[in-house]
Amino acid sequence: MMVSTTDLDRAAALLGGARRIAVLTGAGVSKESGVPTFRDPIDGLWAKYDPQQLASPAGFRRDPDLVWSWYMYRLDLVSAAHPNPGHQAIADLQDLFEGVTVLIQNVDGLHQEAGSRDVVELHGNIRRFKCFADCQGSPTPIALESIAYDKESAPACPHCGERVRPDVVWYGERLSAEAIGRAVDVAARCNVMLVVGTSGVVEPAASLPYMAKANGGRVIEVNVARGGITPITDVFLEGLSGEVLPRLVEALQA
Repeated sequence: MMVSTTDLDRAAALLGGARRIAVLTGAGVSKESGVPTFRDPIDGLWAKYDPQQLASPAGFRRDPDLVWSWYMYRLDLVSAAHPNPGHQAIADLQDLFEGVTVLIQNVDGLHQEAGSRDVVELHGNIRRFKCFADCQGSPTPIALESIAYDKESAPACPHCGERVRPDVVWYGERLSAEAIGRAVDVAARCNVMLVVGTSGVVEPAASLPYMAKANGGRVIEVNVARGGITPITDVFLEGLSGEVLPRLVEALQA
């Protein structure tokens, strides 16, 4: 469905007088770059596994090599992906507003690759790694290029011998206190929150638009379907982020 010029103009008008913009993005944005979501069907070798079991501390303790190889597979997919026009349009907002902070649930780093500078990674980054035991502090970062490793076996931490894992938030784990604290502050202080490509059901990120709204902010949603955030949105723009957001940026520049 093509977003109407009227709706785009309404969204641009809301954004036009803003100084502080928050952008909350979800898996839908990365999916447009070819990065599969956890809800997508899994192909080939991994079709018989439940991602929620693989993406958990218990799963890693049970079979660290299996989980490691799963994440190496996912890292290969991410490494082959590139920012799409939606990522680029979000980065372009930095030229139009005094403050733009991107709050991301994705772990692929594509927003940074597109040029977004103020990015809060709520769920970590699949391109980073750490000690499973966080033996030197939380987190204990491990640079893969500094140790011997392969894609089939989780390597040992060079400090303590525990296994190395991806620096992402797994099911059953808490988000970084620093990341969620910053996200809450940004949500409470923004004039407008742009919510893009997220189902609005994964907490605590799903509560951030409600915080923005409760503190006087306006909410604009860009998504292929209505979801958990839609009831509080001031403007809903239906469509792919890579198609809608460049048009929104053009409307702002007009």
